[in-house]
Amino acid sequence: MFMKQMVKIIRKVDIEKQYEHVLRLELDYELASLYSAMQENDTKEMERCKKRLKEIQDELNGLHAYA
Repeated sequence: MFMKQMVKIIRKVDIEKQYEHVLRLELDYELASLYSAMQENDTKEMERCKKRLKEIQDELNGLHAYA
C-alpha cells in the first residue's frame, strides 16, 4: 500500500516538473514575441503577449504554491 502511494506521488511530481518546463519554454517564446512586437510597434500583439505572460506567471505561481 505504502509503495503504491509513493509511486503515485513521484509520478505526480514528475508530471508537475514537466509541466513547469513546458511553461518556462512558453514563457521564453512569449517574451521573444513581445520583444518582436515592441520592435514593430504592434500594440495588439504586445497586449496579447502580456496577457499570456500573466497567465503563465499565474500558472507557475500556482505550481509553486503546492511545492
